[in-house]
Amino acid sequence: MIQMLRNSLVTFSLLNLVVLGAYAYSEEPNTTAGESAAAIDEPLNDVIARVGDQPITYGELNTLLNSSAIVGLSVPALGTPERNRVRITLLDKAVSANLLYLDALKHGMNKDPVYVSDMQRFSDGILAALYRQQFLIGDIEVTDAEVQEYFEQSVIQGTEMTDDIRLGIEAAIRKQRFKGRTATMQVRLREGVAVDIDESVLDSAGDDERDDAAVVASIDSEPVRWEAVKDLLQAESKRTTLAEFHLDEDTERARALNRYIDTRIMAKKGRAAGLEQDPVYQRRFKEYSKNHMTIMHRERLIREMDPSEEELWDYFEDNKDAITVREARKVQMVVLKTREEAEDVKGKIAAGEITIYEAARDYSIDPNAKQTLGEMDWVSKGTGFPELDELTFSLAPEELGGPVESPAGWHLVMVLDLRDAAFEDIVNEATRKTTRRRYLQEEMNEYLVNLRVNEFTVVVYENNLDRLFKAEAEWIAALEQKAQQSPEETQQHLEEATKFMKP
Repeated sequence: MIQMLRNSLVTFSLLNLVVLGAYAYSEEPNTTAGESAAAIDEPLNDVIARVGDQPITYGELNTLLNSSAIVGLSVPALGTPERNRVRITLLDKAVSANLLYLDALKHGMNKDPVYVSDMQRFSDGILAALYRQQFLIGDIEVTDAEVQEYFEQSVIQGTEMTDDIRLGIEAAIRKQRFKGRTATMQVRLREGVAVDIDESVLDSAGDDERDDAAVVASIDSEPVRWEAVKDLLQAESKRTTLAEFHLDEDTERARALNRYIDTRIMAKKGRAAGLEQDPVYQRRFKEYSKNHMTIMHRERLIREMDPSEEELWDYFEDNKDAITVREARKVQMVVLKTREEAEDVKGKIAAGEITIYEAARDYSIDPNAKQTLGEMDWVSKGTGFPELDELTFSLAPEELGGPVESPAGWHLVMVLDLRDAAFEDIVNEATRKTTRRRYLQEEMNEYLVNLRVNEFTVVVYENNLDRLFKAEAEWIAALEQKAQQSPEETQQHLEEATKFMKP
């Protein structure tokens, strides 16, 4: 496994590449003797790496793996070596993110006013959602008597009460009660709370002149300033303008402002109720704060690394061969021993006696011709023998050219498709973007390598990773064996209970 890790060069999501050979490896798994290797998801047993004081767990890799469509990776089957290789790629991404997070802390990003403001809004949102669910909506219990009454009133007579029907009825009752509680939520929430709104804020005509510090509303004398709701209300104005049907702008801005006020009230009440200690709140806040800080720090670094015009031009000139995409052509070839044979076969193709596919199959001395029928896929300009390259890139599509000689023999060539050159001139906007992206990628690579070598220790617990890979493979093998021993089909689900309901 160590060798596979060290041989793996993988792409980081944060504009970088890291060679795992530079990591520190530990042969000691973080498990004690005698522990079960099957305990894949025990929280104390799945730490597979550390970056400074930040652990990376096997569970985190699986979470990333479930989101691999976002990061551009395929998802191989459970228990396969291919899936483990994807996990190693994701481990690199996690290492990269943790390096940037620790660097962000070192540079005081946690005290950045924008970051602090963003985290306050996020905290309010989570607390509001928890307070709404736990205190304004609450658990909606349904008794057996209520289910029976609903069944007798709403289900076709003679229908048998099944478990699926019972669950359907319970869901219907809960939905009705949820709607009822939601309808009265704002009234109950604002009982005993003094809310005052400056009605002038609902008119977008004054937006440009309104000072960010202007008080546009108050909650129990606590001010709500324009800077806190400006983006929200202006977005509502834009939405009403772009809507396909008529929306009253003042009404929509009032709704948005009241939603904001309700969120502030619920968040305040949530804090008073101790919801900041709720495990859901703590987990989500911790995850978001770390991710958000990392992203903000990366964006700040990229701004600092942004090349000047002169640096960009110099970089393009120094790396032109790597940036430029050469003209390419998809070709088909027939290779003959002599010029005479090549001329003869070319004549037969031109006369329609044989196709170029048949010529490649029956006459070509290329050992792979019977399988490929002469198709050579894409070739880039300037990468072949000079005479053959000159011929290939002078032909029009479907034109048969040659014969021309190379060390391999005499070639007949037909161009099946062509692809124009790209990114040849830094003046072109697409070339500028490609060059800048490559420049920043290299700068970020160097920055992260420096963090890894000089700032923060990176340790991979290779034995633990191997143990978890093996445990998953054994678990899948056991399931497959069980399935072979019990091949009975899964029982069909009963039809939804709603079809038995009276119209």
